[in-house]
Amino acid sequence: METMGIIFSNIYDSMMGKLTNIRTSASIPVGGRYRQIDFILSNMANSGVRHIGIITKYNYQSLMDHLGSCQEWDLQLNTNGVVFLPPYATGHTGIYRGKLEALQTAMPVLEGGEQEYVILADSNVMCALDFRKVVEQHVKSGCDVTVVAKGGLCDGKTVQHFALRTDESGRTVDMAVEYAAPVGDLVGMGMFVISRKLLIAAIKETVPHGKYHLERDLIMEGYNKGALTVNVYPFEGAALFNQSVKAYYDNNMAMLDSETRKSLFRGEVPIYTKVRDEVPTRYGKGAEVANCIVADGCRLSGKLSSSVIFREVKVEEGAEVADSIVMQGCTIEKGASIRYAILDKNVTVSAGTKLLGSPEEPLVIGKGAAV
Repeated sequence: METMGIIFSNIYDSMMGKLTNIRTSASIPVGGRYRQIDFILSNMANSGVRHIGIITKYNYQSLMDHLGSCQEWDLQLNTNGVVFLPPYATGHTGIYRGKLEALQTAMPVLEGGEQEYVILADSNVMCALDFRKVVEQHVKSGCDVTVVAKGGLCDGKTVQHFALRTDESGRTVDMAVEYAAPVGDLVGMGMFVISRKLLIAAIKETVPHGKYHLERDLIMEGYNKGALTVNVYPFEGAALFNQSVKAYYDNNMAMLDSETRKSLFRGEVPIYTKVRDEVPTRYGKGAEVANCIVADGCRLSGKLSSSVIFREVKVEEGAEVADSIVMQGCTIEKGASIRYAILDKNVTVSAGTKLLGSPEEPLVIGKGAAV
């Protein structure tokens, strides 16, 4: 079944603090060598989705630089492959409040396509998913919309962006937005399958009437009125939601767990990223490295533990890094110490400096800073 993809790259920018001052949330570095968009784009490419629109809003230069020609994903950057959809290209003001309004930017792609189905997806959820199985189940269900959802996350206290409830047969019986769903409910992963023609009609009907929220104003409202049937595809693997700085920190730390890595990085559904040819990481004579993800091109002579270290990071002798995320090109000078911190790209921590955050509020140092 022919399917196109639409990826939202900016939806959670306002929730990511300094990490999105100069980039979209889709291009936030994760896991030592990846960007957030790598996961959803790889999932689509592995599932045979070749025509993909990426809705952008602002600060998307780093995203374009990262994706390049899209050859690493075996995709092509052209009108029949991957296309960027900035607001000015379609005459849109660029001021959109939610996914429904954002989809107006994609109308030329949606109306010009011939695919029967559309996969809508956020770029902030990291998982390894075969969309072919989702589409097959969607068609078999006969429903108007299929929502990919994850169980085991609801606790009755944490407010979920979109929660769904199913009965013993898997049939959807209730849903809610911005709701502290009880144990047993499912959390929507920001991934949906819908008929292309139905989506076009829905956009034309809802947006002129002031509707802008995809989950609330289209899916939940249509379900409650009996105008829309909703199927749920329960996802069983690891799913990491980066919807805040705290979640971003926790999810990078989760990658230190071997079982999480085995679920995210599997041979049958590989996660691709931009290829960089770097020299191997060099470990100094006195280096101590324990329970870390370390990318290539680093020079490590200090003590590192339980941290995610990106490419070309330098940790000098006597420096200590613990429970932290250190992005590309950072330098930790002699005697410096950081813990519970997120260092954006090209940060320099001067000799003897001590940086201390907490697991609840990790300290974030912006790109290029010297402290």
